[in-house]
Parts: sequence; structure tokens; C-alpha cells
Amino acid sequence: MIVGKVAFRDYIHASLRAGAQTRAALADACGEPLLRAARRVGETLLSGGKLLIFGNGGSAADAQHMAAEFVGRFLRERGGLPAIALTTDSSILTAIGNDFGFDQIFARQIVALGSAGDVAVGISTSGNSPNVLEGLKAARKAGLRTIVLGGGSGGKAAELAEVALIAPSTIVWQIQECHPR
Repeated sequence: MIVGKVAFRDYIHASLRAGAQTRAALADACGEPLLRAARRVGETLLSGGKLLIFGNGGSAADAQHMAAEFVGRFLRERGGLPAIALTTDSSILTAIGNDFGFDQIFARQIVALGSAGDVAVGISTSGNSPNVLEGLKAARKAGLRTIVLGGGSGGKAAELAEVALIAPSTIVWQIQECHPR
């Protein structure tokens, strides 16, 4: 099969290699921020706090997957840990979107569900999603700790986070592959 003038097989191999190179660059660049994020999450869970995780599109799916790993299990049998994906309740999302605007769908939930010391994890491949930015602002105002998973330059979201894990790519799928779940 041919994609443009490049054989499909060659395209796939090049794409996989590029993804691997991005993940290797992330390992070099984000070791310390990843450790800080893990410590913040661990401290929060040990003190009885919870995680509130949010993003749009594929990042919404990543938020749901991440919450499922905390509530379910990851790598070993253990008790469930409190994590909520703010992307799953269509009634809440559509009511807030209709009544307050789509940019408020995460901020309103953070105010309603979050407590000082909880962790808000915003996921945005561009770092500039208005509703993710508003969610992070609300989290900071309410005393939640903030972590951002992003890409490229990190956008405005990286400036709002205590810890920013920024994948060194502007290609959406490569960024999403780098986000821990």
C-alpha cells in the first residue's frame, strides 16, 4: 500500500520510531518533574485526599483511564484509591456547558468536588484548552495541588501547574503516548 510516495510499511516504521524517540526524550527531560508529581499524588492519597482528572477528546479518555487505574488496580492487588475523571457525567457536562459555558465544565466540578490538598490533573496536548485552563485556575484558588500533562511548549497550562509533565513533541498521538496512565 502507498501513502503519497512513501510505502505504508515505511510510514508505519518511521512513525513508531518517532514515537519511541519522543518517549526517550521525555524520560531524559521529565525524570525530576515525574518524581515530584508522583510524590504529590502519593502524599495526597496517604492523607485521605483524592485526584480530580480532566481533559478533552482523547485527553478525556486518558483522564478516565487514569482514574480507572487508581480506583481499580495497577500492577498489583491493592485497595482502590480515590480518583474521579471529571469527563464522564454527560448530565453535569451538558448542564454546566449550557448554563455557564463550556469553558466552565471542569472548574464548576472542581469547586463542587475538590478540597484543599486534593490534586487536580489537567490534560491538554496543546496546554491551551480554555476549559482545562479554567479548571486549573479554580483548583489553585481552592487550594488543590495542580499537575499538567501536556506537550510542545506546555502552553498556558504549564504556567498554572505546580508540576508540568510536558512531552517533547507537537504531534498529538506522540504526546498522548507519553502521558502516564
